[in-house]
Amino acid sequence: MARAAADGAGDGGRLLLAGDVEPQHLLAASGYLFICPENLATMSGAMKEMFDRCYYPLLGRVDGRAYATLIAAGSDGSGAQAQIDRIVTGWRLRRVAEPIIVNLGAQTPEQILAPKTIPADRLEQCRDLGAALAEGLAQGLF
Repeated sequence: MARAAADGAGDGGRLLLAGDVEPQHLLAASGYLFICPENLATMSGAMKEMFDRCYYPLLGRVDGRAYATLIAAGSDGSGAQAQIDRIVTGWRLRRVAEPIIVNLGAQTPEQILAPKTIPADRLEQCRDLGAALAEGLAQGLF
């Protein structure tokens, strides 16, 4: 999903793993596309750790910037979505697109641990969101 969104954004985006993100990366960006799996009804630990590291250094410094989200979920995705929305409220970010939650239906231990295949139409949505966010930022719409 992240790769598809980055492909859509082209040169207007930069793909970073959550573990590699530092406050200066977020300060240098005009907007954000937060992408993660939902684990145990919350965002992934890597995404939470990124917010833990970057939250206070960015308080009052990224107000009004655009953001959107892509969540891969086993059943629901709303827990991870709500958690991200709650955190970025403190940064005063502005949601510019409806969340995209891809429900993969993984409910058994075997399904949860198995590699996932994202349907082509959902990957296209991810590409489109990456392209729309990058273009909206480039055009000064967000």
